[in-house]
Amino acid sequence: MSKYFLLVLIFVLSITGCKGLNDNTAGQSIDPEIKAEEEVSESYEEPAIVSEGEDTPAVQGFNSFYVYSDKGARTNHYIPSGFMPNGNCLSFNDSWTEDCALGSSCIKIEYDVACSRADAKWAGIYWLNPPNNWGSRKGGFNLTGAKKLTFMAKGQNGGEQIQEFTIGGIESTYPDSDKIVIGPVILTPEWKEYTIDLSGKDLSYISGGFAWSTSEDVNPDGCTFYLDEIKFE
Repeated sequence: MSKYFLLVLIFVLSITGCKGLNDNTAGQSIDPEIKAEEEVSESYEEPAIVSEGEDTPAVQGFNSFYVYSDKGARTNHYIPSGFMPNGNCLSFNDSWTEDCALGSSCIKIEYDVACSRADAKWAGIYWLNPPNNWGSRKGGFNLTGAKKLTFMAKGQNGGEQIQEFTIGGIESTYPDSDKIVIGPVILTPEWKEYTIDLSGKDLSYISGGFAWSTSEDVNPDGCTFYLDEIKFE
């Protein structure tokens, strides 16, 4: 075999080998287990519901967590189902659309004082999770990280008195981790924002997200008032 032929053969084999290596590299697919790390939002993590038999970690970061924003809104997290003491003397409308503070609807509440005088002489409503849960079932939210609860309120005429606005306080088998109360609050005829300070409170389990109560003693002339934009922040 001539020296020239050997040189040509070596050259051809070297080219073929390089091409094969390139083809093999180009044909390789990315391992499906190797994925780019997804970008994690630092703005908000929805508080988890505490289910029976498990502990829920604290929420990292906290923006608005609504009790009520608009009628039927997916952002609402509690149900106005705890009518106290029996709901006999209350008219409740959470789809009121006239002169709301924000959004398409707000809440109108009428407390029938004449009825109340012949009944329990007081009334109120709890926003609960799950509905009608007075502590017999587990399902409160871990709201750790919230610094305050804010809400908008106004009276029909001004001067209406709400004796207590409350967060938490549900007892029985699965009690809330804390109870925070402000009041009395004298309402004005214009929308006003109110704040409940939650600093230093144990919010690890809250099934009673929001409540109000009043009586005929402090509302002798009747009591019609409005609520809107109830949220933890």
